[in-house]
Amino acid sequence: MTAATATTKPGKPSNGEYSHQQILRILTGLLMGMFLAALDQTIVSTAIRTIGDELHGLSMQAWVTTAYLITSTIATPIYGKLGDLYGRKKLFLFAISVFIIGSFACAFAGSMTQLAIFRAVQGVGAGGLFTLALAIIGDIVAPRERAKYTGYFMAVFATSSVLGPVVGGLFAETSSILGITGWRWVFLVNVPLGIAALFVVSRTLQLHHVRREARIDWWGAVALVVALVPLLTVAEQGREWGWTSGRSLAAYAIGIVGIVAFVLIERAMGDNALIPLRIFRIRAASVTIVASVIVGLAMFGAMMVLPLYMQIVHGASPMMSGLMMLPLVLGMMSAAMISGIITSKTGVIRIFPIIGTAVATVAMVLLWTIDADTNLAIVMAFMLLLGIGIGNCMQPLTLIVQNAVPPQEIGVATSAATFFRQLGGTLGVAVFLSILFSTVGDKISSAFKTEMPAIQQAVKADPSLLQNPYNAGVIKGDTTLMAKVQDDSSIIGKMSDVVAHPFKVGFADSISQIFIAAAAVMLVGFFVTMLMPKVELRAQSASAAIRTQDGESAAPAAAGAASVGVASAGGTEPASAVEGEATSDGWASEPGPTDAVHTTAAGVCAGQTPDDLPGGQTSDELPSEQNLSPRHAASSDAVVDDETPSHTKPKHAAD
Repeated sequence: MTAATATTKPGKPSNGEYSHQQILRILTGLLMGMFLAALDQTIVSTAIRTIGDELHGLSMQAWVTTAYLITSTIATPIYGKLGDLYGRKKLFLFAISVFIIGSFACAFAGSMTQLAIFRAVQGVGAGGLFTLALAIIGDIVAPRERAKYTGYFMAVFATSSVLGPVVGGLFAETSSILGITGWRWVFLVNVPLGIAALFVVSRTLQLHHVRREARIDWWGAVALVVALVPLLTVAEQGREWGWTSGRSLAAYAIGIVGIVAFVLIERAMGDNALIPLRIFRIRAASVTIVASVIVGLAMFGAMMVLPLYMQIVHGASPMMSGLMMLPLVLGMMSAAMISGIITSKTGVIRIFPIIGTAVATVAMVLLWTIDADTNLAIVMAFMLLLGIGIGNCMQPLTLIVQNAVPPQEIGVATSAATFFRQLGGTLGVAVFLSILFSTVGDKISSAFKTEMPAIQQAVKADPSLLQNPYNAGVIKGDTTLMAKVQDDSSIIGKMSDVVAHPFKVGFADSISQIFIAAAAVMLVGFFVTMLMPKVELRAQSASAAIRTQDGESAAPAAAGAASVGVASAGGTEPASAVEGEATSDGWASEPGPTDAVHTTAAGVCAGQTPDDLPGGQTSDELPSEQNLSPRHAASSDAVVDDETPSHTKPKHAAD
């Protein structure tokens, strides 16, 4: 035989493992994609009030957020499953492209209804940016080494957390840039960034993928939509509708029906399910997913109210409140980097989510103690501690669930963890905002009862205070003005300090209740992470592990093919080759799994009865057609095209 002569494409490893330089080149494109989604979330939330005023639909601003949230959450597990089956590069490029198209459409929306529709399109793209990027890193980097790269991901979140409010506030406050209304640049800025990400990803991302044919779980996707759309909608709108209103109850009922249908469909689909239920039988994976829900609920809920505290209680602008979040971001980055370095050197990872949930619980209890007069330096110290706790949770939990499943299902595992963390975060924001706005009115009234004597004393000392209509309205007990404060907190900044102080006390007291509730949730997360089994990180990347498995499967297949060739050349197969007796070269030949397959198949074709089959097999126990076909193993001297079906790749013929 003559060996096939070919070369490996530049930038691709011959053995499935990537060098540090190759990983960094790939990482550049992945981080650009993640930065798009991370920046968009913070930049839009800062400018949404201005956008609502401009489009004359401030009351619909919640739907703009809800539409994006629904589509991005539903798309997450779909991207994960399709990536495992058909490869991630094309899907990642598709996600970026959809995000760019959605962003461009949002920039020229003429109404809040149009903006909500275009944000839904944008969410379809955003759903793939996070989960596919994390899964691709799982493909190319071994779990133990992967921990070293977590700092890069945290840097993306840190940069977007700081830049988002600053840039969003700048665009919202600017009337026009290059002849286009300032707020429209909140979305337009994604277009050049997205195009750059497309170029970088297409040039740098070279992945080995063997396409797996499987049934697409379309019914599972439909059931997921039926379950999540009403539940996510009521989570966002429930405070306005009323949690026990007719619309809310209808949403609960439809959501429950969808959940039941989804579970039944996933059970029926087995390995082809969108989220295979057997993943939950893996203890490390199930503990991680439950912990992701709990950590997401507490983390997003607590992080959501910190900017509100800065803006309402301490009078910070949206841009300044973004900068005030730096201690939280610094804590997250430093904890993620330190835990990653320790994991890469020692292989220890189980302890970090336990430490993280414990530290985050303590930090939230400390934040529970803040009030309207707490020094900002103390608040920021508590935020730094909270960041350290969160930084020890996010990436280690993702890494553990990726390590717990077979390499071929790393996309499903990553998307499942991300999906459930997003669900937890959505639930947390809904619940904690409900706590805030259901209690703030009573808290403000209580604060006024306490401070009214001091306010009246200040008015006697300075009657000019009554010239301010907002001061006068509050002192005279204008209930409509008191109610407006909950919808437009900027009114507080127009009052004198002595009159505004009770409002700040009321908001601070309500926010502190959220922190103690989040601390209780995070404490549950601590006990859940204690159930985590011992975790031993794989030494190979998912890509290398799959190639190794393919090579091991191809070896007996090649041996079986050689045996068939000998048999066809000689007319009959020597008995010694089947029975394991000594052959002419002096070595004993033991029957392998491929030999059994060929013998069984030949017996069926010859009309043997089940009792005649090898090992007493019945026809129902015969290997499936998929198992009968040998898998292709990529060799170092074979051309491997990007994520193309294995049957289209040239096979290497051994000498």
